[in-house]
Order: sequence, then structure tokens, then C-alpha cells
Amino acid sequence: MYAIVKTGGKQYRVEQGQSLLVERLPADEGASVELEPLLYVDGSDVVDGGDIGRVTVSARVVAQERGPKLRVVKFKPKRGYKRRNGHRQELTRIEVTSLGRKSGSGSSGRSRRAASSKPAAGATEPAGAAEAAGAVEAAAGAATTTEEAGNGA
Repeated sequence: MYAIVKTGGKQYRVEQGQSLLVERLPADEGASVELEPLLYVDGSDVVDGGDIGRVTVSARVVAQERGPKLRVVKFKPKRGYKRRNGHRQELTRIEVTSLGRKSGSGSSGRSRRAASSKPAAGATEPAGAAEAAGAVEAAAGAATTTEEAGNGA
């Protein structure tokens, strides 16, 4: 069982109990945070799209950290242009505590495995489609009556 979550403009594949470094989250150490799921896979059951709202991914903030120092050097020869700068990314180490569907959702939700491309047996055309089809038939019928009237005169 795993999920794809989105945080800090990046996507991560997470499993329960996994620890990972993400962009800085505005939460204190020990606090619980909810991550935004994009995909949930449990065996052959895949949940995404509109049903992903029934999936929760919770994580605990383990520590607020900083990444390694990156040195940025800019140099243009024969112009006397030299710049040296550094950068350390602000990061948060989280541990995924729970991963699953919200309680009360049951198995009534659609998933890719349960979804079918065929319409249901009792499904009908949308109301607008039926009216449009009737208008086309009426126009075709009117054309044939005027042709008949023109031929008979």
C-alpha cells in the first residue's frame, strides 16, 4: 500500500512508517500534518481523481532541518566579474504515520479497477441530446414535405 502525495511543489511516493525530507512546512516538531494525496494504491485497488478526497495521508514532523550549503560562483573572464554566493535550503523531516481511506467511505467508491467504460444498463441519453435529436428529425421531416409539395405542384 502506497500513495503519491504533493507537498512543496514536489511529488513523493510514500508508505506508512517512511521518513523523508520535504520543503519547509509551517509546523512545530511533533505536530501532525495532513499531506495532499494524488494517488492511492492498495494491492490492485487504485484510487485517484474525484475519489481521492476519501483518502488521508497523515505525517508527524520529526525535525526542522537545513540542507547542505550550496556554493554559487559566477565568473566572466576578461571582465573582472566575480560573484560568490551560498544557499542552504530549509527542510522538514517528516514520518508518515497513517495512510488509508477515511472511515465510513465503505467500498461504494469508484476506483480504476471498479470503473467501467460501458454505461449502466438503465442509463439514458442526456436530456439535451434527446431534444437535439428530435429537432434534427423534425427538420428532416419538414424538408421532405416541402420537396413533396414542390414535386406535386
